[in-house]
Amino acid sequence: MLYVYVLRSQKFPDQIYTGGSADYRQRIADHNLGHAKHTSKFAPWDVVCVIKFEDDKRGWQFEKYLKSGSGRAFVKRHFL
Repeated sequence: MLYVYVLRSQKFPDQIYTGGSADYRQRIADHNLGHAKHTSKFAPWDVVCVIKFEDDKRGWQFEKYLKSGSGRAFVKRHFL
């Protein structure tokens, strides 16, 4: 099982981060505690959405899509 999540920085609202994890609660806590190098400078983060995938492969494909140009537009149109 994989969770794909979208986060928005509280301090820099234009900063959006998309990730995936089997334990999304712990992973988001790691982002907020500064344990993730890429996201530490924009912490703290608010959760925009979390999507559960039973099939890990489909989840990683969706996460990859959300990081693409059209995927970022999809996030802005449907979640922000």
